[in-house]
Amino acid sequence: MTSSQPADPYKAKNQDEPGLEDKINDLNGFVKTSKFGMMTTRIADSGLLVSRCMALAAQESGGIDLIFHTNTHSGKTSDLESDSHVNISFLNNSGSWASISGTASVSDDRSLVKKYYTPTLKTWLGDLGDGTHDGSENDPRIGIIKVKAITATYAVSKGTSLGRATEMIKGAITGEVANVNDLREISEEEIKQWRSSH
Repeated sequence: MTSSQPADPYKAKNQDEPGLEDKINDLNGFVKTSKFGMMTTRIADSGLLVSRCMALAAQESGGIDLIFHTNTHSGKTSDLESDSHVNISFLNNSGSWASISGTASVSDDRSLVKKYYTPTLKTWLGDLGDGTHDGSENDPRIGIIKVKAITATYAVSKGTSLGRATEMIKGAITGEVANVNDLREISEEEIKQWRSSH
């Protein structure tokens, strides 16, 4: 006997499919206001996954590709040398979240570094007192990580926190899946289409 129930009732109840422009613009806006995301990479010698908090420096290709600063001597740059696949995730206190899968490249191109440089990088790098490694835009340790998005999934919380709580309580009592998010997926083909026009 086969069940007529969907494999993922949460996804079935919350799936939202507006047009591509709305999906990407809403994702871009959420990422921009989040400011900080978690970058997940794979450690070469163990294969384990590790996540690090990253401050968003900029968005390119119509917002879909993400730019971050990095210390080119850090563990994450070593991870990316052996496996360029990454996931960037964002979350806010309303429960909205985003997960962007893609590939990352590290660049120490000084024109790119200067384009996105911010003096707050000195806080993370420090001044080694040698006249070169001073946390300035000319510091050779500062590089750029560009994440080229391949796919994205995100959820935008619906209604008020009270309304979402009511939905969850109703679900707990009735066994019905809560309808608390607009769940959206952006495919690889959609991202390619967006990138080609931006």
